[in-house]
Order: sequence, then structure tokens, then C-alpha cells
Amino acid sequence: MSDLTLILLAAGDATRFGEGVKKQWLRIGSDPLWLRVARRFESMHLFKKIIVASHPDEIAYMRRHADFTFTPGGATRQTSLLNALEAVETPLVLVSDVARACVAEAVCQRLLEALGDADCAVPTLGMSDTVYYDGKPIDRQKLLRIQTPQLSRTDTLRRALATSSESFTDESSAIFHTGGKVVFAHGDASLHKLTYPSDIRHLPCLLGDGPDTSLSFTGTGYDVHAFEANKRMVLGGVEIKSDFGFRAHSDGDVAIHALIDALLGAAGMGDIGELFPDTDAAYAGADSAELLQRVVQKIRHYGFRIVHADLTIAAQVPKLSPYKERMARRLASLLGVDPPRVNVKATTTEGLGFVGRKEGVAVTAAATLKFHDWTQP
Repeated sequence: MSDLTLILLAAGDATRFGEGVKKQWLRIGSDPLWLRVARRFESMHLFKKIIVASHPDEIAYMRRHADFTFTPGGATRQTSLLNALEAVETPLVLVSDVARACVAEAVCQRLLEALGDADCAVPTLGMSDTVYYDGKPIDRQKLLRIQTPQLSRTDTLRRALATSSESFTDESSAIFHTGGKVVFAHGDASLHKLTYPSDIRHLPCLLGDGPDTSLSFTGTGYDVHAFEANKRMVLGGVEIKSDFGFRAHSDGDVAIHALIDALLGAAGMGDIGELFPDTDAAYAGADSAELLQRVVQKIRHYGFRIVHADLTIAAQVPKLSPYKERMARRLASLLGVDPPRVNVKATTTEGLGFVGRKEGVAVTAAATLKFHDWTQP
């Protein structure tokens, strides 16, 4: 349909979900949930364009998964929607939340049929239970539960959101508040919103499905740093007794830098320079352990769990044997895994190369990830 655009809102922090992984990144097979929902809409062949509103930090990674239009989300649902509306060129727009994972084409068709001359059409469900308000029973026949997706006239929705200082929880509220006409269509119980892990049992399209736990992902990292006199040395998150440290924009922890690249490689998330560029003054003297913790959090948000890490440190000096176990335990703590899942090896280069000439240190790292299994308690 050439006059209809889909906006899929997927920019939330999912803090109430409480699983470490953002709900939009729960894996169904190998696909994140947001992509599964977008593909479900795409298969309906109703839309000229599909727009996914995402957290700005996640857009580059989302683009690796699909060729949709992506717009930056904001601090609120309403801000994310306003940003996405700037990319809409059709007279009609259907807005849905990725948390409504089980959208059926029949619901979308009912909204299109119901719109008529109205400004907004919404799916609704009635109330089957007795309802009290302010201590008194009220007529449940007058109550409607409003769901998404919601179909709106694009210009009307833009005006409603842009001209009001109020914050609205859905499109129909904004349009009604500004005098627009809202009509109702029969919704579906399968449009239950995914807010907490317990909500999954109410989502038929997810029941019996889950991540492909047979898959594992391995990444490698490599980094080198030259020595710098009269500087504190930190390696593998551990302070090393030495008269010199590393020449670097950050604290120069070459082992953590290699490990970060290994983790990012396993997740398909680029490299350390993309996340923490050495041209950014914000990272001058940065604690590499804190950078690693940020990467670990991001990897978990994207639906992965860390299985194992292995590092080889090539250093002629200083002598690292007394520190290897401490490094392994420190790195395991930063990764949130049991100590046996992190291995640290140290070697020399037999006097060869810049390492052998005692000019610096080189580190190689490997890391293995699997999908977080959200189907298990």
C-alpha cells in the first residue's frame, strides 16, 4: 500500500524487564525480537516504508541486521515518535511498539477498514471482570483497553504531538486531546504487551520458541602499546610493579583493549576505536576496566552471554608470571563469569621484534559468546 508507513518503536531501555538483556534484543532463533516483529509487518505487504525508532547507540548495529529506515529515539516514547514522523512521507502511518510482538495482519486490516473519515483508529478489548473505581463499581461495558498498533493520519498526528505541551502514552490520546476523531476496531488478546518476563506466556508467537543455543560466536583481538617512562603500568586490570607504563590515550591497558576487541568481534559490533575513539578527549586517561564493563553491559543488552576468554601477553619485560592469576581473576570479575572461564598466558618473543627489544607489549585475545537463553528461569 503506497499511502501507509509503519513506525516500530524500539528505543526503550526495558529496565522493567529485568533480564540484563533488552527485550527488543531477545533472540528468536538468531534474530532479535525487534527484527522478528519488523519482518512480521513486512510480510503483510501493506507499507511503503518501515521505520524503526531505536536508541541512537544501537542504530549502527541494527543496520547490520536489516535495511530498514532507522531514526534516533529520545528520552520518551513521544519524542521517539516525533523523530520518526519526520521520515514519514505517506498520508497514513501505523505506529506499533516492539513490545507488542504478536501483531496479526487481521488487526491491521480492521484498522484500515474502520478509519473512514476519522483521524485515528485503534484496536480495543473490552473488560470481562467487574471493575471498581474510587471504591465504587462502574459499568464495565463503557470501558475499553486500548492497544497498539494504531492507525493515524500523519499530518493530524504530527500536529497533535507538536502543538501540545502534554505527554501522551499513545497516539489516540494525543489526537483526541486536540479535537481529532478516534474510532475503534476489535483488537486481539495476542497483542499483550511484553513488559516483564512473565508476560511471555501470554504471547503465542513466542511460546515454544527461543534463541538458537547451538550457536556460538568467537572473536579475536590484538593490540600493542609502547612503553613510557615514569608512568603507572596497568595490565589485565592489575597494577604491575614497573618503572614504566604504556604510551596511550587511555591508561594503556593493552590486555583489556585486546579483550574488548575480541568481545566486539564475537558480537559483530565493530572495534574499540569505533566505541572509544582516541580522538575523543573524554577518553583521555580513561580506566580501561570501566570501558570493558561498558562493553560487557552492551553485549548483554544485545542478547549475548559471555562464555570464555583467553589472552596471550607477549612481553620481554616486565616479568608477568607472578601476575597471571590475578589478571585472570580480575578479568573474570569484570566479565561477570567464573574464574576458570578466563585464561591468561604470558610469553616472551625470545628477544625478537619490538617486544624483544623491550620497547612495548603485544596482546592477542579470543572470546566466545552465546545467546542469552531467556526461556530458562
